Amino acid sequence: MSAERPTSAPSSSSSKVPAWIAFWLRTRAMLIKEFIQLRRDRVSFAMIVMIPLMQLILFGYAINTTPRNLPTAVLLQEHSDLGRSVLKALQNTRYFSVTHLVEDEAEFDQLIASGTVLFGVEIPRGFERAIRRGEKPSLLVAADATDPVASGTALGALGQLVRTALQNDRGLPDAGQPLFEFRTHARYNPAAETALNIVPGLVGTILTMTMLIFTALSVTREIERGTMEALLAMPITPVEIMLGKIIPYVFVGFIQASLIVATGVFLFHVPIYGSLLLLAALSTLFIAANLSIGYTFSTVAQNQLQAMQMSMMFFLPNILLSGFMFPFAGMPAWAQWIGEALPLTHYIRIVRAIMLKGATIEDLRYDAIALFVLMLIAMTIAVTRFRRTLD
Repeated sequence: MSAERPTSAPSSSSSKVPAWIAFWLRTRAMLIKEFIQLRRDRVSFAMIVMIPLMQLILFGYAINTTPRNLPTAVLLQEHSDLGRSVLKALQNTRYFSVTHLVEDEAEFDQLIASGTVLFGVEIPRGFERAIRRGEKPSLLVAADATDPVASGTALGALGQLVRTALQNDRGLPDAGQPLFEFRTHARYNPAAETALNIVPGLVGTILTMTMLIFTALSVTREIERGTMEALLAMPITPVEIMLGKIIPYVFVGFIQASLIVATGVFLFHVPIYGSLLLLAALSTLFIAANLSIGYTFSTVAQNQLQAMQMSMMFFLPNILLSGFMFPFAGMPAWAQWIGEALPLTHYIRIVRAIMLKGATIEDLRYDAIALFVLMLIAMTIAVTRFRRTLD
């Protein structure tokens, strides 16, 4: 007698889950999984929270389109009451910061050419005597116009400032007519052409973006592709690995810089008054500094996404705090200190000075040394952080 087979319970149509509910259940499971993964990825989670907050606070306080405390040199060719009144007025305003008092025209010109000061005011000999005689003398003003925004705003305020300063001096002619006239010399960019300011800055900006991304992905790419094991098995030191990864991109960056400069010269008619050899040497130093920083990011990041995020986090302050988009002199002192720690700040000064001013290495010594120091610091951190074994 054969055993009877158990009969299965009849399926009920009511036990079936509707398609739209199943869709949302699967979506909910995927959503929970993604949040758990995001919580475990602490670096990315910290960037999501901290980057917007830090950038809002940093740039909100630092960016100021009205420049203040512009470094100024005064060439005082006579020590008279009116000359001292003009000097006092400059010292008491927030637009200008008199950092140098000179009595030699060569030093006056050198301070402007090197970028040590952005403005120079020359009070000529016989200035007071000419005013008291009603001869309407000239007050000479030289401005570094490589940054037209900073120089234009300050020049507009200078005229009224000096005229107000002389109102309380006795023995002057009737103030119904101007007592003197301004002779303004906007050096290096007299027509205030935007291209002369933007194109040199774009050289450094484009190089910063591309060099950071190239090297920031170098180590993380090796790990994700599974080729890091073979690399670590080779008899090679961390310094040799770093140099092997950086040097090829130095040539790539040099080609990029050459293309950008050539395009600026032939299409936008940006002049090059300085030495091409000096520009090439300092551009190579700048490229190496950015590659070293990008390589440091690649040793810290756990994947290519984090490396890209770190690169962009570093790139944005370079754009906003280097003097490329906003006047560097308009930022508060603490923001300028941050800007001094960015390679792009020094390179923009270098490339503008060489192309527009014909500056020499003596004029650019400070910025060249700063780039070299930043490169050494980044290289040291990168070599220290480099892991000889996979975690």
